[in-house]
Amino acid sequence: MEQITIREIAKICGVGVSTVSRAINNHPDINPETKQMILDTIREYNYVPNNSARNLKRTDSNTIAVLVKGIGNPFFADMLASLESNIIGREYLFAMQQVEEEENEVEAAIRLEKEKRLKGIVFLGGSAYQQEDLLRQLSVPYILSTVDARLPESLTNCSVVAVDNEDAMYRMVDHLCLCGHKRIAILTAWQNDQSVGKLRLDGYRRALEAHGIPYDESLVVHMDRDVQTYTIKNGYQVTKRLLESGADISCICAISDTLAIGACKAIIDAGLRVPDDISVTGFDGLDIARYYNPSITTIVQPVEAMADETIRLLFRLMHKEDTAKMHLFRGELLEGQSVKKLRED
Repeated sequence: MEQITIREIAKICGVGVSTVSRAINNHPDINPETKQMILDTIREYNYVPNNSARNLKRTDSNTIAVLVKGIGNPFFADMLASLESNIIGREYLFAMQQVEEEENEVEAAIRLEKEKRLKGIVFLGGSAYQQEDLLRQLSVPYILSTVDARLPESLTNCSVVAVDNEDAMYRMVDHLCLCGHKRIAILTAWQNDQSVGKLRLDGYRRALEAHGIPYDESLVVHMDRDVQTYTIKNGYQVTKRLLESGADISCICAISDTLAIGACKAIIDAGLRVPDDISVTGFDGLDIARYYNPSITTIVQPVEAMADETIRLLFRLMHKEDTAKMHLFRGELLEGQSVKKLRED
């Protein structure tokens, strides 16, 4: 009889594989009743955890690390949950490493690889792709996930998985222009950003040009460096300053849902209404954007599909079944109630 897997145990119990892993490893962060149900199911089906994974503390040979830069962005929480489920479901251990804004994520990965004898690495966020010389020092396969970076052909033990950021933002701004908006401000990343922020800004600029609307630098608002990036607080503070400047705008287009929600709060605190006075859009497709009032028009990133593809490509590289490649997903424009039509189609 074929050995039952941790994924099948999770399916039988109606929980995620990470929850089954917590029960097996006696983790305190699990409901006692859920834990008992899982352990009873394990005994009933004679499930035997993967020995190499169980001996991981001694050998550290079956660990996959996920390095996260920008942990304040809730989008990464959704990605992490999906990645963890995928990794544990393949009988490997999941290690999450937070990388501070000022820290170099590739240097952190190099250190972690030596300490933990990693089998693979996933970079979430950041700008690792700009550090070719350092990336060459990694001896294990790695995936740049959520950033559609163009890597040099000489890097062969890595792949890229992301949404097509420039195309998605182009379609968002195109939608706003078709709704009659011409004075569209954008809340974007730091000025020297060369990753997601730049790509979404490029899409914004290209859409304006396609509609014959001049690009106005005064409407390009960069995140506050003194506040954690991609947070509601950052969106609130930069929008507050934008409104206090007296800028003539009909819409604020934010490069994340968290920034968009902060913008909405700043607009309301200024005695204005969303979308009657100023429309707002986001990017990511977080639940909080859907349930906010008014619901935020946003670009939905296919989190589970991206996480699945990230781990699929990583394991193909680990098993030398594939070479480096790039997979870009198409973001879905989801209309909410936060955009006012200034003209009918």
